[in-house]
Amino acid sequence: MPTFQIEESGIPYAFLRPNEFMQGFINFQGTTIKSNNAFYIPSEDAKVSFVDARDIAAVAVKALVDGDKHYNKTYMVAGLEALSYHQTAEILSNATGKKIDYVNISEEETRGGMKEAGLNDWLISTILGLYKLYRKGYASQVLSAVEEVTGKKATTFVEFAKDYAGAFR
Repeated sequence: MPTFQIEESGIPYAFLRPNEFMQGFINFQGTTIKSNNAFYIPSEDAKVSFVDARDIAAVAVKALVDGDKHYNKTYMVAGLEALSYHQTAEILSNATGKKIDYVNISEEETRGGMKEAGLNDWLISTILGLYKLYRKGYASQVLSAVEEVTGKKATTFVEFAKDYAGAFR
């Protein structure tokens, strides 16, 4: 059901709209970080305010537990810092003790790699569309929804990297 239908239904809701997950580095770049000490993304020097999935979960729990306080609200959930992929590579390098590089690749190279990995055309186009939005700056907004809802500051990328360093070794 599209969000406007939920909004118009009269059913109480709380929408969470998270930015790029920090854990995506484990799920999508972890293999090449482990094998090549690098990750490959078509984002040029785009900055993204990555958010930790644990923070998204904390916001969801508060919205459920505190109920009517959060009814009919939409929370844009993002991190407290906008980082380039070069910066994330440096932070991951510091956390793991090994040099990790970010390699900017073309959309064509990305499409070819995803095709080779067995992704369907719809998903490939969706992912490439996200990276295009990143390059235009649409994911760089720094937001405070995590702190506003939970009372705790959002996890920094440095904290995430320390917590998950083993996933990149």
